[in-house]
Amino acid sequence: MKAQQFVVIGLGRFGSSLALELMEMGYEVLGIDHHEERVEEMSDQLTHTVVADATDEGIMRSLGVRNFDCGIVAIGDNMERSILAAILLKEIGVKQVVAKAISILHGRALSRLGVDRVIFPERDMGIRVAHQLVTPNLLDYIELSKDYKIVELTVPSCMNGRSLSDLNTRAKYGCSIVALNRESGIIVAPTAHDYLSEGDVMVLIGPNESIDRFESEVVNQES
Repeated sequence: MKAQQFVVIGLGRFGSSLALELMEMGYEVLGIDHHEERVEEMSDQLTHTVVADATDEGIMRSLGVRNFDCGIVAIGDNMERSILAAILLKEIGVKQVVAKAISILHGRALSRLGVDRVIFPERDMGIRVAHQLVTPNLLDYIELSKDYKIVELTVPSCMNGRSLSDLNTRAKYGCSIVALNRESGIIVAPTAHDYLSEGDVMVLIGPNESIDRFESEVVNQES
């Protein structure tokens, strides 16, 4: 099967990091930027790199961008160029268009233009760091919606040896442990008979208030 192909427009800190991670995952990546020095820095690390104006329809068509599975607009220093590049990707017919937003207004505009996914890297990172600061055992935080989230929590020493049946998070708190990550590997959908060990990572899903209550009443009290 042919590897998925991504085109990343804008090779600044976010765009280059995203492009490199996609390469590491085994995908093909075309990097486009109008800054020659940025393209040169990435030329040996991506499948292809091009110095080009991503708002020029003729150039983008000549590069065959419409054949890519996903187009990512990672321009972070010019809202107008970002919007124009996103519009062009949609008009050309790229299957999925993702764009970085630098403000709420920018994100709203991108959404109304039909961008498939709008991401807010700085805002999302700020939210994660804030949650990590107030919850020492929190490793990661993903907001699924306004009311639901997924969190990764490190198992503290005082929870060592306790079973999931003992915790009974679904009945007591309304949230579920959907995976355990430990040195021996990941357990997806662990059973009530699985035991926790200090240093394991619990992956929980549920309503915000349920997970917050579990963190405050169980994890933080025992860590």
